[in-house]
Amino acid sequence: MTKVVISGTGLFKPTDIITNAELVESYNGYVELYNARHASEIEAGQLQALQPSSVEFIEKASGIKQRYVMDKTGVLDTSRMYPKLAPRSDDELSLMAEIAVKAAKEAMAAAGKEAKDIDAVICAASNMQRAYPAMAVEIQNAIGAGGYAFDMNVACSSATFGIEQAVNALRSGSARCVLMVNPEITSGHQEWRDRDCHFIFGDACTAVIMELADTATSAVQWEVLGTKLATQFSNHIRNNFGYMNRCEDTPADARDKTFRQEGRKVFKEVVPMAAAHIEAHLKSVDIEPTQVRRFWLHQANLSMNQLVIKKLVGGEVTPDLAPLILDEFANTSSAGSVIAFHNASQDLAKGDLGVICSFGAGYSIGSVIIRKL
Repeated sequence: MTKVVISGTGLFKPTDIITNAELVESYNGYVELYNARHASEIEAGQLQALQPSSVEFIEKASGIKQRYVMDKTGVLDTSRMYPKLAPRSDDELSLMAEIAVKAAKEAMAAAGKEAKDIDAVICAASNMQRAYPAMAVEIQNAIGAGGYAFDMNVACSSATFGIEQAVNALRSGSARCVLMVNPEITSGHQEWRDRDCHFIFGDACTAVIMELADTATSAVQWEVLGTKLATQFSNHIRNNFGYMNRCEDTPADARDKTFRQEGRKVFKEVVPMAAAHIEAHLKSVDIEPTQVRRFWLHQANLSMNQLVIKKLVGGEVTPDLAPLILDEFANTSSAGSVIAFHNASQDLAKGDLGVICSFGAGYSIGSVIIRKL
């Protein structure tokens, strides 16, 4: 089989940081305003009073301590509670494209590639800034690449699904060098007014350069030994925002138009699915879970990741075995597992095995088995 490698990665993170303490102060301020505004309905039993949040609750529930966002002022404004982003004209580079280009340039530098070397661009993310023209085509144009480009969305698994599409393109000969980017501005679809999820997400963008081994020149390369994708329909993570909304005459700010989930059900169902998926994938290439040097998992919940690894290898789950970036970045959707790989892979030795795995809405699960060359 044609050898495909990851030859470079890149990461963009915003300058704005929201700590848990800042977030709780803002959210609790909103709760006070809401409860006061709706006091009569709450007293009559027509509405439920909102409950305050706390730093302790957030860290126990998720392991998150802070998050990067494109704009913190709008999020922390108790009269707004979502980012305030300046509109751009059609002649300006879109915000998602801008952060993708920044991550892409870092990945290209790491891989020793120029724009002329890239002939395919995949923009894989949980939410696109617009329907068309494709974000990927704008990114392709902004970096000066040729070939073709397309968008894809598999929620939090978009990056691993994107990696498989890149592998397939390279092995089929439809591309020689693929840029796969994950611009995740999750703060835009986050529901900052919901205690159960107001702390979950953060913004970031990752980029991965993939190419055939015989064209790779970077100092660090990872051979892709296999990819495996799976989906199973579930409504337990959902967002109904879309272009059909106006046709349905539903309010633009209705609760179902932003992120929502049944967190306990997701935890109970996804953990065994993810563990079984990884185990079966490793078995298909004759690798035991205990032979894997490092797992770079989707960064959504600390307890979830620890339980997945325990099911695979047993024993203590250390940051060395399964690195955590969740505490710093929060859940960055599809970018999370790639951030973990980007930040915590340099110390591995030649021949070491690793697994990049993501799981999320769909349900969707994607895994990539790699070996350091």
